[in-house]
Amino acid sequence: MPHRVVVLALDGLIPFELGIPQRIFGLPREPGRGEKLYEVVTCSTRPPGPVPTDADFHIVVEHGPEALATADTVVVPASYALGPVHREGRLTDELAAALAHIRPGTRLVSICTGAYVLAAAGYLDGRPATTHWASADHFQRLFPKVRVDPDVLFIDDGDVLTSAGVAAGIDLCLHLVRRDHGTAVANDVARRTVVPPHRDGGQAQFVRRPLPETGLASTAAARAWALGRLDGPVSLREMAAQESMSVRTFTRRFREEAGVSPGQWLTRQRVERARHLLESTDLSVDQVARDAGFGTAASLRQHVRAALGVSPTAYRRTFRTKAMAPGS
Repeated sequence: MPHRVVVLALDGLIPFELGIPQRIFGLPREPGRGEKLYEVVTCSTRPPGPVPTDADFHIVVEHGPEALATADTVVVPASYALGPVHREGRLTDELAAALAHIRPGTRLVSICTGAYVLAAAGYLDGRPATTHWASADHFQRLFPKVRVDPDVLFIDDGDVLTSAGVAAGIDLCLHLVRRDHGTAVANDVARRTVVPPHRDGGQAQFVRRPLPETGLASTAAARAWALGRLDGPVSLREMAAQESMSVRTFTRRFREEAGVSPGQWLTRQRVERARHLLESTDLSVDQVARDAGFGTAASLRQHVRAALGVSPTAYRRTFRTKAMAPGS
């Protein structure tokens, strides 16, 4: 049976964000068989019928809150009409009754200010979470028990995941496809939706700041140069030289554009290369470490475990069969 995703359509919802789960989870297919890996259902807090949006139209939802009881994953997109949830951190009776249908152990996901709903229901108490950067301070004041990180695009805390605003919902949904079915399936979805399979940096790169001086070069050429040399040593000085910048200027400009330091970015690219090699080749862990630029298996294990929470061997055991299935 496909994994069942139930999307909760709240009054005042943002149509773009409501459509993200349907688009991303509606595409993955079983390699070699073509069967859908997810089933996506939309419901509201009331019996089937129209739900107002923040646009000049309503949507008609065919499922009531009882559908939440059938979910393997529940997704709560953003809404501009959360009322007491946003003002006081309190669920309405109607919303509380709807959420009561969710079975224990169901995976919970929020997009943007949908995190307010999860927090008001107590699902985020004591957990790390994020939301749109413009709402982060208010969110933290309203829900002091939540460990808010305003800088990231999304947070995966196992069975509860939260994303930043709007397009970060795409990043989170792609992450879930990658987590559930491996990089090959997620990358195929990303290609078909014409979005990057993984975005560097966090929300800091989208917060309004003074514009860089005109005429100054970006760091794109240095990133492209480094990506072609992941299997060898890449120094900060060498990257800066690709842009004819001092190390100090390059580091500042790189962080402005990518949202992370050059070293953090390089480590992420090496981890992504290692993931690809673990999924798609029979190379030994030692060889994967060398080809991804980590040098030793011990270094590879350290960085993969830090990024993914599992060892390279465990990651390969989980995703190798799916990635290499006939017809994949």
